[in-house]
Amino acid sequence: MQWELNTDKPVYLQLVEQIQAGIISGIYKPGDKLPSVRDLAIKATVSPNTMQRAMTELERDGLVYANRTSGRFITSDEELIGKLRKQYITQVIQEFLDKMDLLGVNLEETISYINMISDNNKK
Repeated sequence: MQWELNTDKPVYLQLVEQIQAGIISGIYKPGDKLPSVRDLAIKATVSPNTMQRAMTELERDGLVYANRTSGRFITSDEELIGKLRKQYITQVIQEFLDKMDLLGVNLEETISYINMISDNNKK
């Protein structure tokens, strides 16, 4: 997993979002064991405390659970993952539509551009 961090928001929240994206995209599958906090922190070039904070947040949301003797795992609750996926997709689409609105592009025109680009990608 490629980690992309910036200064827009707290690092631990960015880590949470990127792990969530990994879960919805299938990089991390239901029931998968996650690398240790230390290993993830090294790969993301953050402190273990920051990664631990992100893991705590993911556990609170129910996406990750800890097994005291064998580490952390991705939830097997596919309904929860489906809800997260729907929320994420909705958020991305809303942000896109907001940007189109700022450009003065109405929904009908936006859909027309999407169809045009989609058709071009099929060729």
